[in-house]
Amino acid sequence: MGLAAAAPQPGPGGSSVRCAFCHGVTRIEHHQHQRGGGRVGESATTTTRTLAAEASLPRPPPPPVSAGLLEIPASYPRRVSGGGGSKRALLVGVSYTGTKHELRGTVNDVKEMRSLLCDRFGFPSACILELTEKESDLTRVPTRENLLRAMRWLVDGASAGDSLVFHFSGHGVQKLDMNDDEVDGYNEALCPMDFERSGKILDDEINATIVRPLGKGVKLHAIVDTCHSGTILDLPYLCRMSRTGYWQWENHSRPSGMLAKRTNGGLAISISGCSDDQKSADASGFSDESSSIGAMTDSFIKAVKAEPGTTYGRLLSAMRTRIRDGQGSRRLPGRLGSFVRWMIPSSGVQEPQLCSSEMFDIYRKPFLL
Repeated sequence: MGLAAAAPQPGPGGSSVRCAFCHGVTRIEHHQHQRGGGRVGESATTTTRTLAAEASLPRPPPPPVSAGLLEIPASYPRRVSGGGGSKRALLVGVSYTGTKHELRGTVNDVKEMRSLLCDRFGFPSACILELTEKESDLTRVPTRENLLRAMRWLVDGASAGDSLVFHFSGHGVQKLDMNDDEVDGYNEALCPMDFERSGKILDDEINATIVRPLGKGVKLHAIVDTCHSGTILDLPYLCRMSRTGYWQWENHSRPSGMLAKRTNGGLAISISGCSDDQKSADASGFSDESSSIGAMTDSFIKAVKAEPGTTYGRLLSAMRTRIRDGQGSRRLPGRLGSFVRWMIPSSGVQEPQLCSSEMFDIYRKPFLL
């Protein structure tokens, strides 16, 4: 679920970039040397092109306060007392109603996730906070400030044995990394409903708000159904499908951010709809019953329901199969088509991603929320 991006335009003696939002055209100067800070393996032309595109976009004013200074509303669910082992969840569905970025199905994503958490994993309904544009309580609509407040609520007071879930369904984008803490040179960001006025929420801020505070024995799962969401929590380890058909861990830490972005002894895991350079879709090509739900959310829920007690490895594989079969259903039919879509990578088919604050055996570790 992504937003329109700038498109290159030819020009005499070089090229230019036209911004998809403001339609401004920026001249591109080509350089022969290479430098760091862009996408891995690309020349300085790409870096300059991105910088020019970023410069041409209207920049929103910086947020007046950080997440740490926002007060948690009294109307948010209170933590259930009882010496640890509690569960709580934050479920966010952003529709961008009345804008050119409007999405359908995000509210359904939230409803389906609530049902899964309550029915399959024993989450108390009273300990689940929803942010959607359907809410009458203004503290529960998914504005930037409310989303930061809700993320603070999610981890506030968490203790050993607690299980936390963060689910987000909406738009995601990439922005140029200015801190040199991203392997690919780009930050990932979530778009709240007022992102054009109040700004996006970068992965750096998400990490600082819900990852770093996790103490020993606290477990967080983030289920993120957006474009460009592979490393949205800025976790150090990414599990990727190898050419041999097995999931393997990769270290995506940068020396400049390796220690600062760790948990405080807890475990953080994210499952996202696609890699950082891919776009996420709805499930309109899957079946009539899932026509108003995100493809990633749909595949995640159905994979969990189909095999109770599954491992992380089997969960990822089941999600991957369903997404590839659904998005590629018109290419090759039957078992042959399923096999080809499984083995042959395709940039046009989104790939579910697993990231973690620590490596583990995904084929042995049970998936539990």
